[in-house]
Amino acid sequence: MDPRQDVQQFLTALRGRVTPAQAGIPVFGGERRVPGLRREEVAQLAGVSTAYYTRMERGDLSGVSESVLYALVRALELDDAETAHLLDLARAASGPRRAPRAKSETRVSPQVVQLIDAMADVPVVALNRLADIVASNSLGRALFPHLFPVDGARVNHARYLFLDPRSQTFYADWEKSAREAVSAMRLLAGQDPSDRALMALVGELATRSDQFRIWWGAHTVRTHANGTKRINHPVVGLLTVRYETLTLPSAPDVRLATYLTEPGTPSADALDMLRSWTAQPADPPQSVRPNALGDATAGFS
Repeated sequence: MDPRQDVQQFLTALRGRVTPAQAGIPVFGGERRVPGLRREEVAQLAGVSTAYYTRMERGDLSGVSESVLYALVRALELDDAETAHLLDLARAASGPRRAPRAKSETRVSPQVVQLIDAMADVPVVALNRLADIVASNSLGRALFPHLFPVDGARVNHARYLFLDPRSQTFYADWEKSAREAVSAMRLLAGQDPSDRALMALVGELATRSDQFRIWWGAHTVRTHANGTKRINHPVVGLLTVRYETLTLPSAPDVRLATYLTEPGTPSADALDMLRSWTAQPADPPQSVRPNALGDATAGFS
């Protein structure tokens, strides 16, 4: 990951999506050679010279003031996630360049594990910044069976999405889930471009998945703290779950994801069926055996 190249591609993509009509810029005939705004139009909207904006779009954000950055935010109509990403890129450009470094492994305390297990009626999974599994309860493991193989290590969710063909059947809206995963990784890359583990994961996925490589290059960033997922569960069939993610002050890199269904719906009945099976772990149905329920520190990412 090259910070200058990231800035260049991010700003170019943002400029390309805003039309002159959206920005209130009159167009007087003639064929435009760019799909969105021209550099001089962005500069005009942001109140800077074309040369200054061109320098920024070429990847040089060093020394750019916060007021200019927020002028760009307004000119390019950025949302909160995109704004945060632009500011992160500017901070990375203005400070000394860090060599790639390894971060300490994320751990959750026994108290958090106990709390997750106590939430027995709600599927709960916990994941770190890289979508590695760090904790879960039995119902969470039953809801996402492919991530907990009986005779193997729990599966990183990003790798599952892009490298395991089963994910495209499991998630009825696979593209939505996959794009969200790429977007989350883009935000992380902006926050800390020297994160060695993130660089390795991005490199692996870009090498092995054409779709990941295309979406990574699009530089789309969004936050996904809540929403819905439609799941084609291998045992109970299609169900829709609403998810909420919670942060842990004691482990800032960890997010708890909780899943609920709408009461009185077929999805609620399906989740009730999973509850009844996880309440009898000693003798699960034959169709559930390949999805073994892992230990108390396993979880979804």
